[in-house]
Amino acid sequence: MTSPAASPLCLLTIHAHPDDEASKGSATVAKYAAAGARTVLVCCTGGEAGEVLNKAMDTPEILANLPAIRAEELSGSVAAIGYAAVHRLGYHDSGMPESEWNLRPDNFHNAPLEEAVGKLVAIVRAERPQVIVTYADGRAGYAHPDHLRVHDISGPAFDAAGDPSQYPELGEPWQPLKLYYIGGAMSAKRMQALTALYAAIGEENPFAQWQARRRQRGLPEMRADTVTTLIDVGDFLAVRRAALLAHRTQIDPDSAWLRIPDDALRTAFPWDEYELARSLVENHVAEGEMERDLFAGIR
Repeated sequence: MTSPAASPLCLLTIHAHPDDEASKGSATVAKYAAAGARTVLVCCTGGEAGEVLNKAMDTPEILANLPAIRAEELSGSVAAIGYAAVHRLGYHDSGMPESEWNLRPDNFHNAPLEEAVGKLVAIVRAERPQVIVTYADGRAGYAHPDHLRVHDISGPAFDAAGDPSQYPELGEPWQPLKLYYIGGAMSAKRMQALTALYAAIGEENPFAQWQARRRQRGLPEMRADTVTTLIDVGDFLAVRRAALLAHRTQIDPDSAWLRIPDDALRTAFPWDEYELARSLVENHVAEGEMERDLFAGIR
């Protein structure tokens, strides 16, 4: 098996739906792509069960062609971010629990676990990433079936990709070295920074409003004390904005989520936050310090 540490740098991110790649870590991916790393997206579903969240796009014509439009939006976002490759697992969006979408046998949530893991293993072995970014177990947080399934297949694929006894028909074994979670929590510092920025323009922080609605519904608090890694993406915030706006059915350009100017965010909190979930390399970070590079210990 080829040594991962001696190979060209490759970052692979796993997302549930079109638009997740834009809202979770897109500026980080753009930063590494600009620095010469190979960046790879795995999108597990087509987002067919998603609603049209931008009222300007909520028309019968859009609704009738939503799967194709969301695929076009994904292509636009990918181009803005600078991904070198995109792999679609080909599963149907699972929708939310107890919905009609959730009963479809071809959706991601209902796919046999071994099958879905195998699809991901094949991609990992072909692309040879040292670093994989995925989701934490969201059962105590945003419990969308597709997001849960992303988590469920990522750990097993991380292990199986490097194990010659598993899926031997899917190519030469390749062992990724680090597995990160993104999107499962927001640190107190980030929440405070965003709250201050929204207060400066006379609005309430929509992220805080979202958390309040979760509490009202009796959902558990999402952990925000697990952040281990901060990636400075201040120079790539415009890329994140462009990627989000490419998903025109999902993002209203006038929404509160996009109200903060990039320059203000760059000054207040210019970092993407990650949790290092698995590492097969030596720890190079002093106790109490944040990691500042997803490839720390690999370069």
